[in-house]
Amino acid sequence: MTSEDIDKTSNFIDSHHDDVIIKAVGVGGGGDNAVNHMYEQGIDKVSFVVCNTDKQALDNSPVPNRLLIGPTTTKGRGAGNKPELAREAAEESAEDIDALFDDGTQMVFITAGM
Repeated sequence: MTSEDIDKTSNFIDSHHDDVIIKAVGVGGGGDNAVNHMYEQGIDKVSFVVCNTDKQALDNSPVPNRLLIGPTTTKGRGAGNKPELAREAAEESAEDIDALFDDGTQMVFITAGM
């Protein structure tokens, strides 16, 4: 994400009502890296969340809202670039994922590396 992209995103967010709940959710290593960068840029009016099967990656994130996906499935060691294992981890944590949006979230940006 370039500085220009961040400026465009900030302008878009500023143009919407203050009562809109917006979340940027990073999923996996690539998604978490993108959200970590956005968080460090100090974008206002956005809640940031990182989700990962890798506990160590979550522990190293500056983003305070973190979700370890599939703790039983992966034991916090990541999915090892195995989509089927990542899917199982997401299914295990489906209720926790749903709960991320129980606060009336109205707009969600999901970023992930494939």
